[in-house]
Amino acid sequence: MNRIILTTAAIFGIIAIALGAFGAHGLKQLISVDAQLTFETGVRYQMYHALLLLFVGTTSLIKEKLKAIIYYLVVFGVFLFSGSIYGLATMAVTNIDFKSVGFITPIGGLLLIISWVVMLINFLKMRRDNS
Repeated sequence: MNRIILTTAAIFGIIAIALGAFGAHGLKQLISVDAQLTFETGVRYQMYHALLLLFVGTTSLIKEKLKAIIYYLVVFGVFLFSGSIYGLATMAVTNIDFKSVGFITPIGGLLLIISWVVMLINFLKMRRDNS
C-alpha cells in the first residue's frame, strides 16, 4: 500500500505544479482575478494533500489499515474538492456550467477533513510509551 500512496503523492504533486504554472501563466489572460485565486486554492489544497500522502506513505506511526482509509479519503477528497474548483474557476474558458455540480466541492472538503481526523485519532490512540 505504501508504494501506491507514494506514487499517488508524486502524481498529485506533479499535477499540482503543472496546474499551478498553467493557472499563473496560461489562464492569466483568460479568467478573472477572482477565478485565478479560486484556481490557486484548488492547486494549493492538492499540493497540501500530496505532501500529506508522502508522510502517510513513509511513516510507521500510522497503522496500515488506517493508511488505506486515509489514502482513499484524500484521493476522493482531492478529486471532488480541487477538481470541482478547477472546473468552477475555468467556466469562462470551457463554457461548461460547473455550478450544477458545485455541491461536490464541500463534500470533497469534508473528505479531506475526515482524513486528517482519522490520522489524529490514530495519534491519540498511540501508547504513551511510544511517544
